[in-house]
Amino acid sequence: MQEMSLHLAARLKALRAELGWSLDAAARETGVSKAMLGQIERGESSPTVATLWKIATGFRVSFSSFIEPTPDEQEQTLYRVADAIRQQPAGEGMQVAPLFPYEGRFGFELFELTLLPGYQRESEPHEPGVTEHVIVISGVMEVLTDGEWRTLIQGEAVRFAADRPHGYRNLGVAPAVFHNLIHYPGPRL
Repeated sequence: MQEMSLHLAARLKALRAELGWSLDAAARETGVSKAMLGQIERGESSPTVATLWKIATGFRVSFSSFIEPTPDEQEQTLYRVADAIRQQPAGEGMQVAPLFPYEGRFGFELFELTLLPGYQRESEPHEPGVTEHVIVISGVMEVLTDGEWRTLIQGEAVRFAADRPHGYRNLGVAPAVFHNLIHYPGPRL
């Protein structure tokens, strides 16, 4: 978790510098307070998944770019083990394993996400054209799309426009594990 916080702090500072944004400008673009952004940059705060998404959307970058560095583009073969990279941002009820972080040449990022029992997250719309693909690996979960919660069980999948309100929840007593492929319409920073 400490490694993720350090990477996040450095990434946020670098993005602001690259764009020439003050903390005020970053707060305006992301909808995250100037105070919270400052705390994140200083490594004093561990943001929630919802806050990380707001920051990523505001900066027009991939979510995974805040969790770990982009893989070296020279690597033709990339092996990943979810257990080794799984993290639980801000101690929330969602565990995140960026199986394949965003790379511009592919235009997507792929996560293994675990929803712990009782966890619910409603997401604000991402930027226009973002599409999500959800494939349930184990357990039972619900996905909010088009204003309706729909149950998905192991082996079921859904693709939806993520530039509208959407969400995920686990009302069961066992974790729900799913893959989430997020496709972006254009290049990221």
